[in-house]
Parts: sequence; C-alpha cells; structure tokens
Amino acid sequence: MWGGSKLSSSGRRFLGGLRAGFRNPQADSSRLTTSAVYPKNQLSWILQIKPWVFNENRIMWFKSYSMTFACLNWMKNYRLPRTRPYSTSRTTVDSSEVKTFLALAHRWWDEQGVYAPLHSMNDLRVPFIRDNLLKTVANHQPGKPLSGMKILDVGCGGGLLTEPLGRLGASVIGIDPVDENIKTAQHHKSFDPVLDKRIEYRTCSLEEIVKDAVETFDAVVASEVVEHVIDLETFIQCCFQVLKPDGSLFITTINKTQLSYALGIVFSEQIAGIVPKGTHTWEKFVSPEKLESILESNGLSVQTVVGMLYNPFSGYWHWSENTSLNYAAHALKSSLQEHPAPAEFALKGETEELQAEASTNSGVQEELKK
Repeated sequence: MWGGSKLSSSGRRFLGGLRAGFRNPQADSSRLTTSAVYPKNQLSWILQIKPWVFNENRIMWFKSYSMTFACLNWMKNYRLPRTRPYSTSRTTVDSSEVKTFLALAHRWWDEQGVYAPLHSMNDLRVPFIRDNLLKTVANHQPGKPLSGMKILDVGCGGGLLTEPLGRLGASVIGIDPVDENIKTAQHHKSFDPVLDKRIEYRTCSLEEIVKDAVETFDAVVASEVVEHVIDLETFIQCCFQVLKPDGSLFITTINKTQLSYALGIVFSEQIAGIVPKGTHTWEKFVSPEKLESILESNGLSVQTVVGMLYNPFSGYWHWSENTSLNYAAHALKSSLQEHPAPAEFALKGETEELQAEASTNSGVQEELKK
C-alpha cells in the first residue's frame, strides 16, 4: 500500500515508520490480533472469548490511525510556491521516437506522401484553434485575425501547422527535438518573406524552454504529439508553466481503444501503409477521460473535446461526436487557480487507499467501541 511509485524512498521509509507504529513492540506477538489476521466468521468468536485481545491494543490502534491521517492531511495541505518552475531534469522526449522521425524529416512537405493525413488535418485543426482563440478577442484585423498573439507549436515537425498559424497573423515559435525537422521547416518558410518574420524555429524540447518562457504564450499547440511523449504529466505541467493566465492549450491525439489499435496501427501502418510502421505505440495512446483528468489536476480547465474521423479513401477529415479514434481538446489556464503541488499528487492515491482501508474496518471499530 505504501510502496507507490509516486513516493520517494525517503517518503516510503517515513510512511513505513508510521505503519510500524500500528504494532506494540512490548506486547506478546501471540496476543496482537487485528481483523486482517482472523477470517470474518471468527471475529465475533474472538471478541466474545478473548476480549482482552482487542481491549489491550485498541487505544494504540486508534492513536496510530489518528496520527497517520493527521500527518497525511498536513502534507496534503502543504503547497510549494506557485512561481517555482517545474524541474527540467526530467525529459518528455523518447529517443526511439526521435530516430523514427529523423528518417522521415525530408518528407514533411510531400502532400501525397506519409504526412498527407496531417496536411489534410489542417482543414480542421487550423479553424479549431483560430475560432477558439477569437472568443477571447473583442476586435481583430481582417486577414490577420491572430495578430498580436504569441503561439508555441510543440513538436512542430516540418512546420505543417506552424505556417498556417503564422499566415493568420500570429507570432509563432515552433520547437522540435529533431534537428533535421527544424532544418526542413526553416528551409520551407524561407520562401515566404512574411512567414520568415513571424515564425521562429528552435531545436529543443518543451521542458528545455520552460525556465525562460514562464507565462509567455497566449496559446500552446500540441497536435499529434502527446502520443509520442514518455511523460505526459510532465509535458502538461510544462504547458501550464509557459501559458499566460487565461491562455489556451490545444491538443489533437489518438484515443486508447481497441478500435484505435485495429485501425490506427494494424490497418494504417501494417496493411494500408498510410503511415510508416512503428510511428505509433498503442500503450502511449491516451483516452479523453485520462487526458481531461491530467489537465484539470494541473490547473487547466477543459472547454471542448470533439472527435475527428479520417477517411483514407477520400483523404479528408471531418468532425464527429465519436471520440473512439482521434479527437481534439481545448483547455484554458485559469488566472485564479493555483497550480497543485507535487506533494499533493504523490499522496492522493495513498490517502484514498488508507481511507478505503479504514472504512472496511468500520465493523471492527464499532465492536471496539462497545
């Protein structure tokens, strides 16, 4: 129960010490009896025949539980300063994913090639981003509705989504850990002098820019990215850090369902060859429910979740109420909500588990009170 991966080794030793307090070191081991030792059908017999078994230790039992809950509540209420940037010692980049995309870096702008679905997806994701951002703007310039906004495109690849956002007037920074992707993106934008001024590309990961970009961007875009990171929690925390208050986070990704495995991997990669083999790992897919839970617990309020369907025969995407395959999500960073402290996350599961265990022993507690 106390060996959760969210606790450090020192934390486990500390909680282990509390657990050890449940036992009386001076009592005869043969007389230390709890509900976990005896089957349920023997409990009433023990209470009637050997009442001293519980009477001798009930005070210790209640004090141990009281001490444990008091300590957990104190740690739960403790919060680290909100201005403390998230540690960049943990990476979200999967080195094996880098190798996969490195081999495809020269094919980003082939509209009939392996990235054809991403070119076509712009018909949905660009208006999705634009329209949701304009809800927060009273007036905008015709032809440049996103003028004055700063957007971070995480995992920008060759710039397929970065460039349309730049054409809408936004100042966009595109980042990607694959240097060859950035070179491809820089080369392509150089043909348009307007984009050359509005777009900047950097070879780096998200966590590498957090320290110097706290509350910098009006929007962060992570389109077809979160299913490739190795630490989604850290990734979302970094997104929170770089967003301005009331800033928007846009995500498109793949649901984790049997259907997404059958169509997204078996059919798309192994049969039809729509995307190269090994592009996706089903275990990294994330359901809308899990993503929403992570977003909400990290200070981001989910506004919209909508399904997306791709027709491999026509090559077009369309919106759908069905989120079992692809979906898009929009979340806002609240200007009033305090960012949760890591200690609270680490103990949340352990506290709930301890409370559940205490409730299962309610029958024993009632007998002890008699």
